[in-house]
Amino acid sequence: MLRIRGKNKQGKDGSGELSESELMARIDMTGLPRHIAIIMDGNGRWARARGMPRTFGHRYGMDSLREAVRTSAELGIKVLTVYAFSTENWKRPPEEVNVLMGLLVEYVHKEIDELCANNVVVRAIGDISRLPDSAREALRYAFERSRNNTGMVLNIALNYGGRSELVRAARQIAEKVRDGRVQLEGIDERLVGDHLYTAGQPDPDLLIRPAGDYRVSNFLLWQMAYAEFWFCPTYWPDFRRRHLLQAIYDFQQRDRRFGGIKEGGK
Repeated sequence: MLRIRGKNKQGKDGSGELSESELMARIDMTGLPRHIAIIMDGNGRWARARGMPRTFGHRYGMDSLREAVRTSAELGIKVLTVYAFSTENWKRPPEEVNVLMGLLVEYVHKEIDELCANNVVVRAIGDISRLPDSAREALRYAFERSRNNTGMVLNIALNYGGRSELVRAARQIAEKVRDGRVQLEGIDERLVGDHLYTAGQPDPDLLIRPAGDYRVSNFLLWQMAYAEFWFCPTYWPDFRRRHLLQAIYDFQQRDRRFGGIKEGGK
């Protein structure tokens, strides 16, 4: 259930819930988060609660992804990053991993026309070299089809881990120092950022995690330094447009100081 905290924010029915149209009316279109990151969690639990195999949850979660991408593109969000497969997910049963890779291929081929129609640029973050040939081929197809688009960037995090990303960046910088291309004194936050998968993109303003867990799960560890976190108990397959709008609305109610203070010392 979506609830708005605070006074005088009830919906028209007095329940505390706001409809999609009410949320759209209240969202400040000039103050949207530039970059939204989503941990698509709860697929397996959603399926088990319905007496179905975990893989059914992943399939139903594709509808939620489609809606999140469509809504974000419509709103004009600059970057949307979704956590699809982590470096730790290889520990799952091979059958589940195979299904996830198959769903990636299916998603690309089913959605690429609409993604391109919405001017979305498809990218992947993570070490995709370990993915099956079929998945890497589908990704290459999506990259090529969308490379001339100029709208929202959709980052699909695949075989991604925040710690491994930082190790990769450290190694690349160390090689440059060894070869004399970078001086030790030249290593700063900007240089590190330039060696991350998200180089050139704004850091996430908003992290959304459904399904009731309160952790970042090795996701965008460097980039999340000043992200606002938004959690909800809804499992990912049930996550819909109104949840995303609610997250954006709540984000806009927060006081972002980035370690400083506002005028008046508050």
